[in-house]
Amino acid sequence: MDRLVHYLKRINQGVAVVAGLALLAGVLLICAEIVLRACKVPFTGSDEISGYLMAAISSWGLSYGLLTKAHVRIDILRNQAPKALRAVFDLLAIMSLSYVAIFVATKVETVVAKTGLAHSLANTALATPLIIPQSIWFAGWVWLAISSSILSIYGIYLVCTKQFTKLDDVIGTESEV
Repeated sequence: MDRLVHYLKRINQGVAVVAGLALLAGVLLICAEIVLRACKVPFTGSDEISGYLMAAISSWGLSYGLLTKAHVRIDILRNQAPKALRAVFDLLAIMSLSYVAIFVATKVETVVAKTGLAHSLANTALATPLIIPQSIWFAGWVWLAISSSILSIYGIYLVCTKQFTKLDDVIGTESEV
């Protein structure tokens, strides 16, 4: 299971690099639009594309945040608790995140399915087929659901085998003090 978590981290590092490059491309597109408008050259679409980028980057970035322990958790009670209770708090947190990710992914899937059936296009100059950005957004939520579910299953195993220190390393919080 440690190898699986290691692979998840490596995959998410790659996803973070791709997301960063996409964000950079979005910034360059916006800069190009600003320069071209100043030169009186008509150019549109950067606002639409950057919106799609933000949705995609945010849904995919959640998994990276999960595996690098970048998510914010209020851990005042957790840090004062004994190891076994901290493990329960950590397990409850990851299972709650997994539930929310699965719930959101199922709702997003409904939106994507309706968009696909209707062959919906953006009501913009680009007339983007909405199935494209929505599918990327959906895939990010599915990836978060998969990542958090794997960590939940591993967390249950670690609690059942009383490997509380290992659980803290895998799904616990990083101390900011």
